[in-house]
Amino acid sequence: MADIIDGKAMASRLADRLADEARRFHIATGRQPTLAVVLVGDDPASMIYVRRKIAACGKAGIRSTDHRLAATASQEELIALVDRLNADPAVHGILVQLPLPPGIRANAVLDRIDPAKDVDGFHPVNVGRLSLGSEGLLPCTPMGCMMLLDSVIDDFRGLKAVVIGKSNIVGKPVALLLLERECTVTITHILTRNLPDLVRAADIVVAAAGAPGLVRGDWVRPGAILIDVGINRVADGEGGHRIVGDCAAAEMDHAAAITPVPGGVGPMTIACLLANTMRAARQQLGLAAAG
Repeated sequence: MADIIDGKAMASRLADRLADEARRFHIATGRQPTLAVVLVGDDPASMIYVRRKIAACGKAGIRSTDHRLAATASQEELIALVDRLNADPAVHGILVQLPLPPGIRANAVLDRIDPAKDVDGFHPVNVGRLSLGSEGLLPCTPMGCMMLLDSVIDDFRGLKAVVIGKSNIVGKPVALLLLERECTVTITHILTRNLPDLVRAADIVVAAAGAPGLVRGDWVRPGAILIDVGINRVADGEGGHRIVGDCAAAEMDHAAAITPVPGGVGPMTIACLLANTMRAARQQLGLAAAG
């Protein structure tokens, strides 16, 4: 049986450490680390994600401020809000929940966020720092993927990694992080040829395609480690839905370890958002990194 990499338990431990760090930050500065969360419109999934992030902030001792704009808000209104949050010294991190309504260019908004407060790690400055291997705020999901891998791998050097999906949010940044660990990395996408053969050669598989059950058991070599980033709603045959990943988990007994869906990458993404907020707060106040 493949070992289950419990992202929920790991995220809980990280949140406990951050709560202690937030207490020490408050003692040292008289301030609370603060995350501003911006939601435009009333997309049901986005509202659920925002509630979860705000609840997680509370558990970790991080103050959150909730900023809501109507779906009819203009790009100019949203950018004006971002500018106000950039200028507010009490705000250490800014998160603009995606997707944004039609008519608002997400890149224009994300590029407006102060890179020092860009806790999603999407600003071009932070993307550039990631590509150079220098200090910057990392995208949360790739950061969580690496922490999950760290829990089961002692030495990444020379391992073969296949990343399925080339998105700017997950695929590309996680590939760069794996390269930093001296893995040999292959990034695949919808036009990649012979995908099963590429996966069969991999020691590490990061599946981030958004395709339920894409990675089959016979694609995966014995002893491989699978990080399943997919979150897909599929019919359960009884009129409802269930959440599944990009890997056919029931076929992966021969793998060394796999992240479950749900309960794997998802909780770590939120925990890493909190970690980025804490890091941003320290840096903005000139405090040393937490021990």
